[in-house]
Amino acid sequence: MINDIKADAKSRMEKSLEALGHAFAKIRTGRAHPSILDAVRVDYYGSEVPISQVANITVEDARTLAVTPWEKPMVGEVEKAIMKSDLGLNPASAGDVIRVPMPPLTEETRKGYTKQARAEAEQAKVAVRNIRRDALADVKDLLKEKEITEDDDRRAGDDIQKLTDDMVKRIDQLLQEKEADLMEV
Repeated sequence: MINDIKADAKSRMEKSLEALGHAFAKIRTGRAHPSILDAVRVDYYGSEVPISQVANITVEDARTLAVTPWEKPMVGEVEKAIMKSDLGLNPASAGDVIRVPMPPLTEETRKGYTKQARAEAEQAKVAVRNIRRDALADVKDLLKEKEITEDDDRRAGDDIQKLTDDMVKRIDQLLQEKEADLMEV
């Protein structure tokens, strides 16, 4: 039973870490990366779909993305969707390829993105701590129902705390890498 609680807590914490990775991918660095456009949604014959479902996104060079829609009539729609997104990008179409140059980041925008990254990391830490609280409550319930001993309770609490500490350390490491990436000129 305790092992099930620990396994559940670990998988939920891993998902929080994965969500943080996705959130960090949306924070733009100075370099071009296809994941920057993950949040862009395109009007495809009346329904909103992710840009990756209507176009191929490749990195042309360090500061330029090339977006190639699979259907010629979609070029205008894709270009419009990229402009409307709040990413601050100005796409330029050349035939059936849309080039998206990445503007260089100013010191001010770098600091803003760093602040955003820290906020995302803090949210992930809060999520991990909430998972810890839930797991410890589940273990306490087992103790109250006399299904485990106090020693088992204490051991499980220590294991869950170690898991939490490990996850927080990994979140801090991811944040450090993202900050270094953002501040790199």
